[in-house]
Amino acid sequence: MSNFLKGVITLAVFAVGVTAQWDPNFVSGRHSMVHLFEWRWADIAMECERFLGPNGFGGVQVSPPNENAVITNPSRPWWERYQPVSYKLNTRSGNESEFSDMVRRCNAAGVRIYVDAVINHMTGNSVQGAGTDGSAFDASAKSYPAVPYGSADFNDGTTCPTHSGSIENYQDPIQVRNCQLSGLLDLNQGKDYVRQKITEYLNKLVGLGVAGFRIDASKHMWPADMKAILDKLDNLPVQHGFSANARPFIVQEVIDLGNEAITEPTISNFGEGWGMYPGGNSLAFIDNHDNQRGHGAGGANILTFRDSKLYKMAQAFMLSWPYGLTRVMSSYFWEQNMEGGSDKNDWIGPPNQNGATLPVTILPNGTCGNGWMCEHRWRQIFNMVKFRNVVDGTNATNWWDNTENQIAFSRGNKGFVAINNEDKPLTATVPTGLPAGQYCDVISGNKEGSSCTGKTITVNADGSVNLNIANTEEDPMVAIHADAKL
Repeated sequence: MSNFLKGVITLAVFAVGVTAQWDPNFVSGRHSMVHLFEWRWADIAMECERFLGPNGFGGVQVSPPNENAVITNPSRPWWERYQPVSYKLNTRSGNESEFSDMVRRCNAAGVRIYVDAVINHMTGNSVQGAGTDGSAFDASAKSYPAVPYGSADFNDGTTCPTHSGSIENYQDPIQVRNCQLSGLLDLNQGKDYVRQKITEYLNKLVGLGVAGFRIDASKHMWPADMKAILDKLDNLPVQHGFSANARPFIVQEVIDLGNEAITEPTISNFGEGWGMYPGGNSLAFIDNHDNQRGHGAGGANILTFRDSKLYKMAQAFMLSWPYGLTRVMSSYFWEQNMEGGSDKNDWIGPPNQNGATLPVTILPNGTCGNGWMCEHRWRQIFNMVKFRNVVDGTNATNWWDNTENQIAFSRGNKGFVAINNEDKPLTATVPTGLPAGQYCDVISGNKEGSSCTGKTITVNADGSVNLNIANTEEDPMVAIHADAKL
């Protein structure tokens, strides 16, 4: 397999028997979302209005909005957001009023909100104290009075077959679904009361205008229990701009470390041709908040902002290839402490001052400050989000490669991409499928009026283009589309 696609990861979206839940409910003409990991609600609201809406993004995945444990050792790690204390909407990202304002403003800007829903478990089994809204809890007694949950609401020795109470064998579905994941107290979604409290939480978010959910750790819940919960979700509210009878969009996190069924694939049939889930039912992404820290699947094959050149190339391929609903990652920076091949600083939370998350500042060049990476604001990425919108409805055609790591292809008669991931120049004349004329390369710049701020690409009278792309360039690739024609 070519190294070109190093780091491209796909995650299946399961409809759980409710086919309408495959629809992301995007505003027409938009086809990608961004994960604004650990952003404050106030900053997301502003980003929807000033950047995401105008640049054609369809939605934002946000961090869990419900009250979580305050972890002080280590100091306020990112994963405290995945240790629920209650379903009150108060975290370091903001309170319920700020969350509601964010959803309203983003919907008005044509950008949908998707909540990361942590409903498999509560906190770690040895944690106690007060949550981010001040709610007291005691994990040792399985007591969460702000919900309320008590010991009868969790899986225990009668349902989990292991002596430790934790998952010991991932090949045993009973352990995977009834035992504790990494010491987190495992809720019993088979109980009507637990289903009711989870449904109340999710429906409150739907009522506020949320368009859907990423279900965290869904592999660790029984499908029948998930279906019972999701079937009880309300339709999306028309007052937030959704169609009548629209259903919440559902993405389920399932990390699969099993043996791969694919051997010696070719990039030209990437997607369903590789035995992947149907593209219309899949979410495609390069990295996420877990695997960019070495958590979950992928290992060294996960590309992140730290390898920005190759990362942009992978993002360009993902956003230009006709497979799946695409999600872009937007991160914050942390200093790595590599020891024994793993990052000992993989716990570090968002940029903060005395525990308070810092605002996202926008620099004069459009990138971000205060420690926020904002990959979605990199020109090579947000311009490819626009590219995907322009070429929607077309197939990949005019495939060309040099049998190694240089590729080019068209998206019907609306777009063309060429990428060089070799140490030698890509020099070739290839068909583009586009009408003859001059186009602005949206990787190196933008179309402004009647000129290009980056490269100008000439499509010949026969629809071909003469390529000369050196791998030594900052971005060894070009992309043109119908809306970038001069």
